[in-house]
Amino acid sequence: MKHTFEKALNIFNYPFFKLLRTAHEVHLQNFDEQTVQISDILSVKSGGCSEDCAYCAQSARNGAKMPKQPMLDLETVMETARRAKERGASRFCMSTSGRCLSSDVEFEKICEMVRSVKALGLETCVTLGFLTEIQAQKLKEAGLDYYNHNVDTSPEFYAQIVSTRTIEDRIKTIEIVQKAGIHVCSGGIVGMGETNEDRIKMLVLLANLEIPPSCMPLNKLVKISGTRIDDSNPIDDFDFVRMIALARILMPKSYVKIAAGRNTLPESTQALCIFAGANALFSSEKLLTVDNIKDNADGKLFDRLNLKIESPNL
Repeated sequence: MKHTFEKALNIFNYPFFKLLRTAHEVHLQNFDEQTVQISDILSVKSGGCSEDCAYCAQSARNGAKMPKQPMLDLETVMETARRAKERGASRFCMSTSGRCLSSDVEFEKICEMVRSVKALGLETCVTLGFLTEIQAQKLKEAGLDYYNHNVDTSPEFYAQIVSTRTIEDRIKTIEIVQKAGIHVCSGGIVGMGETNEDRIKMLVLLANLEIPPSCMPLNKLVKISGTRIDDSNPIDDFDFVRMIALARILMPKSYVKIAAGRNTLPESTQALCIFAGANALFSSEKLLTVDNIKDNADGKLFDRLNLKIESPNL
């Protein structure tokens, strides 16, 4: 059954506690309420991106002037993955900047990273930009579990933050990845100047994909000096919780992840998000170009909320 914007807007505007209760009941039907999935992420190639995403420090068209970093060697990636596993992460994500990988040599290096990280007993995730069907199949053969490819925002607001690609381009890659049998991790960013209506339309878009994302990350914009939207107004914390709850209701079987910007949320707000259906988090101290939580902050929070960490689903 396709979701409509009107129905989603009505749910989003439920009285706050009714919305949380509804989302929590959906969560209980599909997941263990006391379990969270933990991921770590590493930028294995950074900076110099030709895309013009208004929020991103890695874009060569923004003024953030992030230095260009060539692809990391395998041992550096593996050492980071080992530390992530020691901290309790069950999934390790590897990211490259750019519209797509620039060469077959780079692509083969990524496949080797996937095979090696998988051998550690971790789920694997990469975000490499656009993919061909052949590349998606090779990643599947290498053992890739998840492919991250965010739609960023609503179709109506998309052109205001990116002009070098379309949201239809993003959806095409998602379909290629899913056709190869790889789980998709796809969500967006809030706080870029969009309205709550735009945010709701983004969730409806994702929920109405032929196969909804297996994981839906919600990023709260972290302002970076030099990017074109670094003076936008932040999303209200209660609206952020409402977004988490709506995502849980529209995508009941998907992991709902609190991604970038979590370090700006009070622990009480994070707890509300988890009650509303968020069951996945990034645990690393850095998320590509922005800071995340401090070391061991999650362990203390999980103890206070009686939460346990999910084991890899290999």
